[in-house]
Amino acid sequence: MVSFGELRSVNVSRKIKWHGDTDGWIGSDWATAMGGECGEALNVVKKLRRAEMGIANRGDPDPNELKVMLGFEIADTVIYGDLLAAYYGIDLNGCVVTKFNAVSVKFGFPERL
Repeated sequence: MVSFGELRSVNVSRKIKWHGDTDGWIGSDWATAMGGECGEALNVVKKLRRAEMGIANRGDPDPNELKVMLGFEIADTVIYGDLLAAYYGIDLNGCVVTKFNAVSVKFGFPERL
């Protein structure tokens, strides 16, 4: 299990090795990268839905492979989301906890982080 803090530390370290310390990427670049990965996840979900309906295209991977692919695309989205948060100095862990709990309170759910 990895924490958001661990992800941030290793993610930023790798980003510096990959992009350099002054890579020129700004928030919109990280947001665009995150959106691209989210789009790839949505494309996999589209293929899963077609498989569920029995209308999969020839050449589409089988549903089990699609689920693995979806997991990786969601992971890519989270990784870029963390780099976007890092760029703006946002504590992702704190935001996730606060937002999750606020929604639970708003709708009367007992679950809290």
